[in-house]
Amino acid sequence: MAQSKSQTPIEKTSELLDEDRYWSLIQQAQDNTEDLDEMEEYLVEEVEKLSPKEMVGFYLRTHYFLDKAYTSELWCAAYIINGGASDDGFEYFRLWLISAGKDIYHKAVSNPDSLADVVETGNDYEFEGLTYVPITAFENKTELDLYDYIDEENVHRANPDIELTWEEEEPESQKKICPKLYEMFVED
Repeated sequence: MAQSKSQTPIEKTSELLDEDRYWSLIQQAQDNTEDLDEMEEYLVEEVEKLSPKEMVGFYLRTHYFLDKAYTSELWCAAYIINGGASDDGFEYFRLWLISAGKDIYHKAVSNPDSLADVVETGNDYEFEGLTYVPITAFENKTELDLYDYIDEENVHRANPDIELTWEEEEPESQKKICPKLYEMFVED
């Protein structure tokens, strides 16, 4: 068991941060920032206020929501909105989706085409930095590596293999899944 800067012992954990507390932090960041760069900085400062265990929990909660959004239909939406979406691009899109807040996130997970009410053409919808927020906050506060405090044996990972229900080379297959998004981003 390692000691942090404050000499408080830190133990490994697989416990996710409370969902309401997580979404509250995301909402506060939205309310107090103008763009994703500011949001990342704001979240680092706020997450630093958590205990080391809660910081690991923030990281795990983020990855829980990433896993929940790992669907073929959302990948199709990301592909249409961002003009393509590699594996990494889809991950960064899902991180952006989480940063958009609880309501938008849950609505999009159940109906990706609902994002037509949220996004605009000409913007990229990716937020890679969200994944680094708890890692940076943890290191700033403890001078330790967050990954060393994840109880990997007990973390539930729900990142299933997915079968794509659409094809890059068949625009009609994308249009069937996300007709509003397709009309906004492809047909215009």
